Amino acid sequence: MAQAVIRYIALGDSYTIGTGAKEEQAWPVLLTKHLKENKVNIELAANPARNGFTTLDLIDNELPVLDKLKPTFVTLLIGVNDWVRGTDAVAFQKNLIFILDHIQKALPDKSRLVLITIPDFGVTPTGANYSSGRDISKGISEFNTIIKAEAVKRSLKTVDLFETSKAMKTNSDLVAEDGLHPSAKEYAIWETLIYPVVHDLLGSK
Repeated sequence: MAQAVIRYIALGDSYTIGTGAKEEQAWPVLLTKHLKENKVNIELAANPARNGFTTLDLIDNELPVLDKLKPTFVTLLIGVNDWVRGTDAVAFQKNLIFILDHIQKALPDKSRLVLITIPDFGVTPTGANYSSGRDISKGISEFNTIIKAEAVKRSLKTVDLFETSKAMKTNSDLVAEDGLHPSAKEYAIWETLIYPVVHDLLGSK
């Protein structure tokens, strides 16, 4: 009996849509291709992520896409723009819980949701321009602690990009021309971290 096609939706912001690289170089596209090559029957049904999106933008614009397309697998990488715009940790957590509750209610298998932590954009050449005088690394770490804690509560898998992203500080090849977003090379590195976790969840070992 043929394996049913896994309908994948990637939720998030610029990091998920692949700002700074070509559309086909975004990690959800690379991930889908990689999984297919390893006999996981999956299709990227939608990537409604957009540059600048916050948790509230995701709720308003991306969850309706999820409801319409009824995915069977979801990745979530959100929060950097909440921090940039001054959303506090309590509000971020509240919005995140709402998003996670909504996604899990929509999924036939509630475990088929992978959470991805926020990269440390503060190490990029222009990252400091968005700090408003705050400690970027500390602030993003606080949000990532919330993401990981919510994942633990729900027994969901996570992929931590925070430490890996710090390599953008010393390797300009990993940063896009805008001096802020990852380059195609960095997105490809992220995919190598995300892939084994997703394959373990969805595919045969």
